[in-house]
Amino acid sequence: MNLLDENWLPVRMHDGSQHWISPDRLSDPGIAAFDACRADFNGALAQFAIGLLQTCTLAASDSEWRALLKAPPDAATLAQWFAPHRAAFEFDGDGARFMQDFELRASDAEPNGIAALLIETPGENTIKNNGDHFVKRGQVRGLCPHCASLALFTLQSNAPAGGVGYRTGLRGGGPLTTLLIATGTPAAPAPLWQTLWLNVRAQGAFLADGVEPGMEAPYHTFPWLAAQSAIQKEQGDTTPLQVHPAHMFWAMPRRIRLDFDAVNAGACDLCHRPSERLIRQYVTRNYGFNYKGAWLHPLSPYYAGKDGLLPLHPQPDGLGYRHWLAWVLGMDNDKRKVQAASVVSHFLLQPRVEQKTGIALRLWAFGYDMDNAKARCWYDATVPLYGLGDCGPPEQKALREEVGAWLRGAELVASYLRAAVKDAWFSSDARGDFGFIDAAFWSRTEPNFYGLLRARIQDLREGSAGDPLAAAESWRRQLRAAALRLFDAELVGSSPISRQNPARIAAAHKQLSHSLDGPKLRQALGLPQSTKATAPTA
Repeated sequence: MNLLDENWLPVRMHDGSQHWISPDRLSDPGIAAFDACRADFNGALAQFAIGLLQTCTLAASDSEWRALLKAPPDAATLAQWFAPHRAAFEFDGDGARFMQDFELRASDAEPNGIAALLIETPGENTIKNNGDHFVKRGQVRGLCPHCASLALFTLQSNAPAGGVGYRTGLRGGGPLTTLLIATGTPAAPAPLWQTLWLNVRAQGAFLADGVEPGMEAPYHTFPWLAAQSAIQKEQGDTTPLQVHPAHMFWAMPRRIRLDFDAVNAGACDLCHRPSERLIRQYVTRNYGFNYKGAWLHPLSPYYAGKDGLLPLHPQPDGLGYRHWLAWVLGMDNDKRKVQAASVVSHFLLQPRVEQKTGIALRLWAFGYDMDNAKARCWYDATVPLYGLGDCGPPEQKALREEVGAWLRGAELVASYLRAAVKDAWFSSDARGDFGFIDAAFWSRTEPNFYGLLRARIQDLREGSAGDPLAAAESWRRQLRAAALRLFDAELVGSSPISRQNPARIAAAHKQLSHSLDGPKLRQALGLPQSTKATAPTA
């Protein structure tokens, strides 16, 4: 089975029907989106398709790239692009297999149940302690080859810590991925091709730093085409200088080999389609590729850490508007420096890009929140850009500074509210997880943030500076009103009177109001300090 020929990619058409296609049909204008049976598979499918196109495209210049955005290549052209790499996409057989260790064989180790390919599957210790309360054991016993290939790619892309020598992915365990997505209208829906191609760069730009001598061999891109020792020495590392730049899309931290001998017919436990070859087990060994060094994956944002740039990962507080700036324009302040994914920054820096392409954009962010080997949550969100691509670099810089101030103010107000609720409910030394207070605050203020953001981007697109101070003052009032409403009506004020401490509540409310009207919030928002006491506002 070769994945370039097989109809294994689940997609949803614009008419709502579901089909399975081969990769050479990705440019079909009738395809709306990927439509796998799991959300993490949809994220993996997008990265697979983008990686395949980026690796194989013959578009060398930006002008060729733009031409293909407007007039996509047909299936025959895509098949021609992919043909030189056919050997890398064989999924079974005795030789090299897609995303599977070149040397490992089914008889080399004790088999694992196929469910262990899924990141959320409970591990041995969890099962031993009878701790699989939410994700139960025994739910997945057999996978069709299509779902098995998706599970394998998903694991290799997101690989969490898995014990001694079981490596994390090139971007660590459970990285955050951010992609540009094309939006359309009910009358003219955007095809999947536009979303995929927006995240691919012309080869001249993608390979701008060149390819290290000797890295043109296929196994430097697709590491399963040769023994691991061809790239990485025993107990060694793999750095960007040891491989082709496109290797980033095909990183293989785990040594895995699917067992195609122990198969039988039946229905797949994920997609529920019948298959003549349900895969039930695989073998694995530790000490796969150990990715170290200055890797900068084009689909992920990075932050400045002590050891250089590190990939962002979803956290337990979820995905929301407080991340908008870091994902879209990056951040650079005293507390944190974040670099947006290179596909995002590269596209947005092109002059009047949305106007020229006629494509409206949003940003899609997704990834696992991992606690070492434990998957706590899968996060998936899209955020608006409001035509930001039609703003030039000076306007984007001004917006970065403004939105940075708005977010600093929001973080400050969230801390004020959290402290006030805690003081109203408990003594000052109370301990516990108060994250639900922050979650309520960020959720409540999200519509106001996006309303203000849309207006500011509209001003900048039209060449009007607008009034940044008026926008900041409006935001201050909205933050203040939201914090007081949450305190009065939904958090403290909603509890039974018999269980309240009026004196403590009054003191906490007074302190909250004082902080919300104080100089520290105005400073965070870049507002001038008031020359007289600020009257309380509703």
